[in-house]
Amino acid sequence: MNEFSASRAEFPEATPFRLRGVTFRNRVWMSPMAQYAAGADGLPTEWHLAHYGPRAIGGVGLVLVEATAISPDNRCTAADLGLWNEEQALAHRKLTSFLTGHGAVPAVQLNAVGRKGSHQVPWVGDGQNSPVPVADGGWELIAPSAIPFGDLAMPRPATAADLDRIVEEFAHATRMAELAGYQAVEIHASHGYLLHQFLSPLSNHRTDEYGGSPRNRMRFPLRVARAVREAFPEDKPVFVRITATDWVEDSITLEDAAEFAKELAAAGIDLLDVTSGVLVRDRGARPPNREGVNVEFAAALKEASGLAVAPVGQITDLAAAGQIIRWGKADAVLMGRSLLRDPYLALRNQPKDAWPVRYHRAF
Repeated sequence: MNEFSASRAEFPEATPFRLRGVTFRNRVWMSPMAQYAAGADGLPTEWHLAHYGPRAIGGVGLVLVEATAISPDNRCTAADLGLWNEEQALAHRKLTSFLTGHGAVPAVQLNAVGRKGSHQVPWVGDGQNSPVPVADGGWELIAPSAIPFGDLAMPRPATAADLDRIVEEFAHATRMAELAGYQAVEIHASHGYLLHQFLSPLSNHRTDEYGGSPRNRMRFPLRVARAVREAFPEDKPVFVRITATDWVEDSITLEDAAEFAKELAAAGIDLLDVTSGVLVRDRGARPPNREGVNVEFAAALKEASGLAVAPVGQITDLAAAGQIIRWGKADAVLMGRSLLRDPYLALRNQPKDAWPVRYHRAF
């Protein structure tokens, strides 16, 4: 028995939760996990409905759709979802309508990839370590500084005009998310993507107003946060996936993350999706393999900022989820691999009446 799996007489993970005008039926939420199932047009496919639909039927309170590109040159792969035009937004409506119709709040994670783009899907060649050159259908990469990620292409340093464009692309993608029917949006500022690259001194060597001190390094992510919050309806929440540490010496610290969290609160952000690591490949900086690895980080950031928090990473079962919430360390939990294995995990502690009526014959 691990520290999170104590027996319990109640199920706090099953209680409703509210942010702005949106109510989540419970606190077991589906983490965004890239499927690499879109076409080059960025449109969702039948796979996305078949993948996300059962988790809504299976009782999660929120389905957070995978990292979705704000522009064609901000994709990881040519199979990433996109929300940079109205055609894509309207195509997402079938998915959001289904999720809403089965009781889950539909949300989408918006992403700009920076130096971690233009690579193969994970099951082709060396996967995420296989660059796709421009000559073979790839695209130019930009980043805070000319520092590549592993074997991927060398990015060029982003200009002021690039940064202005990306802020507007985030705002436009947010408006497209609202058109698509999403009830919440999340800004991806972790796992080594563009906004995380600006936050970390390992990937940001700039000498202008966007580099150097922690306050300068958070300047561009905060511009994005303000633009997204302004573009999304006032009664709907905006999340940020935030990194608590890079797990590498001389990089982002929990204190840095806490200062960023306070600024996000001032910008009107509603919830922090708390994670860590995955900024660098060559230094082996991966989070340690332990249950609830980011839970204590989430609790610290909640206390520092006053924001709602939802940790992700190695939260494996409902016992863990319930204990985390009972102890007040988080307001919800984001579960990934466990929901890949069991789409109905959120219903496992619930009575027959909580299950879809078409499944009652199973009891």
